[in-house]
Amino acid sequence: MPVKLQGGASGEEEEARIEVVPLIDIMFFLLASFMMVSISMTQLNRVPLKLPTVSNSQPEIKAPPIHLAIDANGVISWDTAVVTATEITDRLKALPPTDDTAVMIGADEEAKHKQVMAVLDAVKSAGISKVSFETQKPN
Repeated sequence: MPVKLQGGASGEEEEARIEVVPLIDIMFFLLASFMMVSISMTQLNRVPLKLPTVSNSQPEIKAPPIHLAIDANGVISWDTAVVTATEITDRLKALPPTDDTAVMIGADEEAKHKQVMAVLDAVKSAGISKVSFETQKPN
């Protein structure tokens, strides 16, 4: 039963209404705010790298992989923590075993091939078969 409101001077009764347009505006504002915050948070735990460019690449669409970075000096980092190749193997083995575990290796274009292969070997030693290399498209 709708709520009846008493009219002013004329004595007429009006039904109370809920305005939907302002509610929709607020929901779109909140959605846009949450999207912007989540986009800005994705790049917080990254080591700045100058990535090599490739012309044929496919973006990863699934759950975000574990990100390992190798800078130009050969320093390996897991998110922002500096690690060694043996620590990578130990940490990956400590993760719960799933088929979806993936690792992305991002190496600076000035990084030594030997260091990249050491990280790849450490990942493979942990039993992870889904490994990809991070690149960027040419400008």
